[in-house]
Amino acid sequence: MNGIMVLLVGALLCFYGIRSLHLGVLAIGFGLGWMLADLFHASLSALLLFGLIGAVSAWIVTTLVFKFSAYFIGGLAGAMVGARTADVLQPGDNDWAVSAIVILAIAVAAAFLADKFRARALLWLTSIGGASMVLNGLGRTTDPLEFLRSPEPGWQQIFATAAWIALSVAGWIVQRHLFAEKLGIKNTVVGNASPETEKS
Repeated sequence: MNGIMVLLVGALLCFYGIRSLHLGVLAIGFGLGWMLADLFHASLSALLLFGLIGAVSAWIVTTLVFKFSAYFIGGLAGAMVGARTADVLQPGDNDWAVSAIVILAIAVAAAFLADKFRARALLWLTSIGGASMVLNGLGRTTDPLEFLRSPEPGWQQIFATAAWIALSVAGWIVQRHLFAEKLGIKNTVVGNASPETEKS
């Protein structure tokens, strides 16, 4: 049941995250809290608690500093991606120091990218972060798929990483198609550009 829940939150973020700022912040905060707790194999109740604390905290912080919301949302999504990356890079037991360095580095890079490129960077970050949650959820639904959540070295690591990339790209394609107007993407015919395109 807990796998299905995080899978659904991840799918929402991966395929619909750019649509609503508030929805995206709540999903990212929940995912970040969940992924951080899951790095160290927490119990279901702890995972849910960290997820809820993450969601509420992310929403409060983003609301208080709305002027810098893209920066914070990017940083939060980057931290979630960093947590997944740290888990994939460290099969078995995770080291606190290595995990913290990976998470912090990706979070800072993502924050600056989101602040500079806004919606387009957030499109990628929500797709990648949501995909990591989907795989985490899938890995909890049944034992044969457990390796998607925490792969061992070798083919499991390669397959889990490839699945993460493929799902992230799928999320990016879907969101880019659904929310083209929000992203400022215009369809133009070659040689017959619209006035709006010429101005930009």
